[in-house]
Amino acid sequence: MIPVAVIGLGTMGLGIAQVFAAAGYRVLATDSHAPARATAPDRLAATLAPRVEAGKLTPEDRDAILSRLTIVDSPEAMGAAALAIEAVIEQLPAKQSLFAALEQVLPPDALLATNTSSLSVAAMAAGLKHPDRLIGLHFFNPAPAMRLVELVAHPGTAPQALATARSLMQPTGKTLIDCPDRPGFIVNRCARPFYGEALALLEEGRSAGKIDAAMVAAGYRLGPFGLIDLIGADINLAATEGLNRAMNGHPRYHVFDALRAQVASGHLGRKTGRGFVHPDPLPAPPPDAPAIALRIEATLANEAAWLLTEGGTTRDGIDTALKLGLNLPRGPFECLQTHGPATIAAELARLERAAPPQLKTRYLPPPDGLPE
Repeated sequence: MIPVAVIGLGTMGLGIAQVFAAAGYRVLATDSHAPARATAPDRLAATLAPRVEAGKLTPEDRDAILSRLTIVDSPEAMGAAALAIEAVIEQLPAKQSLFAALEQVLPPDALLATNTSSLSVAAMAAGLKHPDRLIGLHFFNPAPAMRLVELVAHPGTAPQALATARSLMQPTGKTLIDCPDRPGFIVNRCARPFYGEALALLEEGRSAGKIDAAMVAAGYRLGPFGLIDLIGADINLAATEGLNRAMNGHPRYHVFDALRAQVASGHLGRKTGRGFVHPDPLPAPPPDAPAIALRIEATLANEAAWLLTEGGTTRDGIDTALKLGLNLPRGPFECLQTHGPATIAAELARLERAAPPQLKTRYLPPPDGLPE
């Protein structure tokens, strides 16, 4: 099978290499850091070992996956690849420089892809000789386990590039969702109210445990604070601050003091042993648990409605992305239909009337209103 190139052999890059090797592709992989190149085969073998021990992967299949990974010294050795995907540092100049180098060695019909979660794909394409062949393929961590991949087209992406991406991704078994080249794409953007409205409730005096208990009672596997604890409060803060900057400080992306204080405390979640709710058991849901769930789901539906108005995606795409990317029981538009647009609109209006000055306009729906 034609080779796929992966640049960057950290956790995400090695996971992406595993995805393609498991799908039968020969993978050419590199990293600017020599130790990352040297240890990549052993790290991949260590990742696969538990699956073999659990009987989920045969030793023969493990060996086949490992045999398909070839470590090369630099991107200049990737000239045979039909697709090159980068998973390097989240800095625009580094990615632009890498793609410029790849253009010098890849065939003219080869596809260039970025795994960025926060940067503009159009900005990366600027200055390339063939910007029409650059796309975003945003995998989620851990890449081998997460089914979702956001497929991002910038305004100059050629339709053939998108068709090629879908064809090359098909053997991996991933679910590709079309995304606009907008800050946060779908999941990172539409997830903000799930966390943010819970933080607003916390600052109003509600307990993190009670808020999470309300959401678990509504069918969520994890409440907002449990999910922050899983991801890491520092990671959540960085994502929120990044989106706040990208969206010019709009109150829908407000950075709550409670999140900053949590990071400052050092209690970042599971990785530090304590977070907003970890490791304590959740309390019983509060009497107004349905109202808490309605409030959070109303803001989820509103953010999704705003994204839909910007084009480049669909209601089903947004719902699928949020369910796969965050393991939510239902997507924002499914929440809208469950409660009814009138109920969601009334809840948003109530929240807007009660909003403190720093949150005014946070709850306004799109100019044309919520979709029916």
